[in-house]
Amino acid sequence: MKNISFNIKGMHCASCVVRNEKALKKVPGVEDASVNFALKQATVSYDETRATEHDLHNAIRQIGYEVPAHAAKSHGEHASAAGGMQHADGGGDEHMHHGEVGEARKKAVWALSISAPVAVIGMFGLEFGGEFFGHTLSMWLMAALSTAVILYFGWQFHRGMINEMRHASPGMDTLISLGTLAALFYSIWALQAGRVHDVYFETGAIITALILLGKYFEAKSTGQASEAIKKLLQLGAKTARVSLEGREVEVPIENVQAGDMLIVKPGEKIPTDGIIIKGSAAIDESMLTGESVPADKKEGDEIFGATLNTNGSLQVRATKVGENTILAQIVKMVSDAQVKKAPIQRLADRISGIFVPIVLGIAAFTALGWYLRTGDAGMSIIPAVAVLVIACPCALGLATPTAIMVGTGLGARRGILIKNGEALEKAKHIDAVIFDKTGTLTQGKPVVTDVVAAGSIDIKEILRIAASIEKNSEHPLAGAIVGHAKSEGVTFYETEKFLAIPGKGIRGSLRIENGLRDIHMGTAQFLKGEGIETAALDAAWERLQSEGKTAMGLAVERRASGIVAVADTVKPDAMEAISKLKLVGITPVMITGDNHKTAQAVARQLGIDTVLAEVLPQDKAKEVQKLQSKGKRVAFVGDGINDAPALAQSDLGIAMGTGSDIAIETGSIVLVKGNPLKAVEAIRLSRFTFSVIKQNLFWAFFYNIAALPLAAFGLLNPMIAAGAMAFSSVSVVLNSLRIRRMR
Repeated sequence: MKNISFNIKGMHCASCVVRNEKALKKVPGVEDASVNFALKQATVSYDETRATEHDLHNAIRQIGYEVPAHAAKSHGEHASAAGGMQHADGGGDEHMHHGEVGEARKKAVWALSISAPVAVIGMFGLEFGGEFFGHTLSMWLMAALSTAVILYFGWQFHRGMINEMRHASPGMDTLISLGTLAALFYSIWALQAGRVHDVYFETGAIITALILLGKYFEAKSTGQASEAIKKLLQLGAKTARVSLEGREVEVPIENVQAGDMLIVKPGEKIPTDGIIIKGSAAIDESMLTGESVPADKKEGDEIFGATLNTNGSLQVRATKVGENTILAQIVKMVSDAQVKKAPIQRLADRISGIFVPIVLGIAAFTALGWYLRTGDAGMSIIPAVAVLVIACPCALGLATPTAIMVGTGLGARRGILIKNGEALEKAKHIDAVIFDKTGTLTQGKPVVTDVVAAGSIDIKEILRIAASIEKNSEHPLAGAIVGHAKSEGVTFYETEKFLAIPGKGIRGSLRIENGLRDIHMGTAQFLKGEGIETAALDAAWERLQSEGKTAMGLAVERRASGIVAVADTVKPDAMEAISKLKLVGITPVMITGDNHKTAQAVARQLGIDTVLAEVLPQDKAKEVQKLQSKGKRVAFVGDGINDAPALAQSDLGIAMGTGSDIAIETGSIVLVKGNPLKAVEAIRLSRFTFSVIKQNLFWAFFYNIAALPLAAFGLLNPMIAAGAMAFSSVSVVLNSLRIRRMR
């Protein structure tokens, strides 16, 4: 099954979306088709053995729309562009959008310029010039200019109506075309019949001009809403400095291969994902993580393409290029999210599909009703025109996709990747968030938290002895102690003997002050089993264990001398994240495989009341299910690998991604950096975006429901209706752009 996306030219409203989707789904071999009105783009999943791209394009062209020659691209090509290659289609799409905006502006300006004198003559009843063929020059001028505006500049609507009628699926073009042509031809008939006071030339001309102006503003503002991917694509470096046999050679980024040695100087962008081989620097990763403080990187650390080297010279070995880079994965997720429909949008599309035929019926009844009441065709045609013009469902088509585009774009800039519109809806109802402890609320790696002395040996010496004996061990806790000692500038004693007893401790000897000293280090049970009296350490041991720390006793020459405590410390923002969840009425829950004592200690530190401890990885999904069975809507925040079943089971899966696992498939939201505060921000952003969608849909529906009766009862001038209709779409887009200002 192949997935491709391509642009569609000529769509004007939500009913166009429905028509194009129907046409694509009728093609044999097409499994699914989704059309995004705001992006003017179709995304199709189809069987290559039964259908071709040409078949898909042909289906669109047969119903009167256009597919630009460069439009088709398979999924992942955006990703390639993000990895450094300047994708031709990306440039083509941008060029096409600018071309559409320029063309819309030109039409609007010309139509308004020509309509202006028509409006002045018609509204003020001006008469000038001699009489020609029974009418003044001013009347003939008004007729000629109106005809030019309606038939020439408004031709796109008439052509659209012909296509829509040919396929028995009327849409916005039908409404506008019928409205403006009715005003024009009735006015021509009235002119011939000598009823000069019944002409409505200015009505048709101004309606056309105002709608064209609205289309220009709509195209311009929709471009602002859809700029996220374009900006992401621009972030990547265009060239890289490669080290070849001792020489530095600057090459296009698309020529960089995995394994190449790159030179990155201060102030330059990192060309592609890689590992630092030599040097250190502060790297500005704000475009990936949304965090403004540069991250300190040293030899062995992973760095990512498009981030900025602020202050150090680096030698970097490229590890991922092209569509495999982090930026490429981000672009892919954002572009996929923008073409996928939220459930609420499908509802709007279905309503749009039946809305236009209903409006045509209302317009016909309006004209008939007014004619039966007044016996005057002129009196009946204007309310009918107002009904046709006011009801165009443009705002309905833009309400959801523009908000999703802005929301997902803002999320990407802040390190929050929202995979689909469905996640926005689900976030609205979340009332419990389960956090996996290790790596999500905590750093995921042990660090030394306490060094306690219990005798004549001071704290620094306790650390030196402990690190000297532990440096021979491969245990992760030993690594934490040795690393801490190195960071404190401690030198190590020479080891003479070493024996590790798994699960208990270490026995050995160190050469201290030209003499050998017997060293024991491990659990209280281990020391006691070796015949060592631990009473001097018991109080400290109990305190440290109550705090959820792993405490290891140290005995020198069989005398209890001190304790080194190690723990997986909580992340700096974890406490704030929990506090903010509580403020909005969401219950935080912590889940872990650790013992109850350790889990409760961490939970107390963070302010979490509900703790699920000693839970095996395979049972985490069951715990999610238990909460759901109690009526809770549950979000699960985990690392996206071990927690995959729980992420899938939850109502909203939020995967904490770092470097290698950015392309996590589980979960609806991926956080580029493992910051728990970002999980809270993701829920806030999703909720705000969905609230904007609901506002957009409410006003789009309310506008039509409220305006149609006014138009039908003759209380709405068609020209005012045209202006209101044109700017209703713009107002929806502008409301969506508010999301960008969310703090």
